Amino acid sequence: MRVLGIDTALRSTGMGVVESRGTRLFAIEHTVLRAPDKAPLSECLRRITRAAMEIIERTSPEAVAIEGIFYCRNVKTAVILGEARGAVIAACAERGLPIFEYEPRRVKQAVVGTGGADKEQVRRMVTRLLGLAEAPPLDASDALAIAICHLHNNTKYQWLTPRSI
Repeated sequence: MRVLGIDTALRSTGMGVVESRGTRLFAIEHTVLRAPDKAPLSECLRRITRAAMEIIERTSPEAVAIEGIFYCRNVKTAVILGEARGAVIAACAERGLPIFEYEPRRVKQAVVGTGGADKEQVRRMVTRLLGLAEAPPLDASDALAIAICHLHNNTKYQWLTPRSI
């Protein structure tokens, strides 16, 4: 099974595809989409949507896993993150892919073993789990971790599997 993991943000969005073959996991592709600081919101959202569609076309994932909404003190930041998530969700839904959402603590727990892990710990474990020669950028490792979390949770026991959004 191939899963596209997406870690959404407006200025820096990580995307990574992980494939499971038996009990082994393989990184198919990972990237970080960076938007120029001065780019208007509409341009950033267009770039995120296009990047999601292109990686879907290249890698043919069977599902998409995204990071769930987390607490944000700044309302403007929360709204912008919601818009970025919406752009990704719409692009994936347009391609007919099921989309699953995972809380950040659950992703960290699935990859590192503790929900309180920091980004560097997640990156080191992603690098090990996928047998990568070098550590991916932080946003890409977060996206790969989200995909790994879905693959760890995608079992024959459907009542344990999160529902598609």
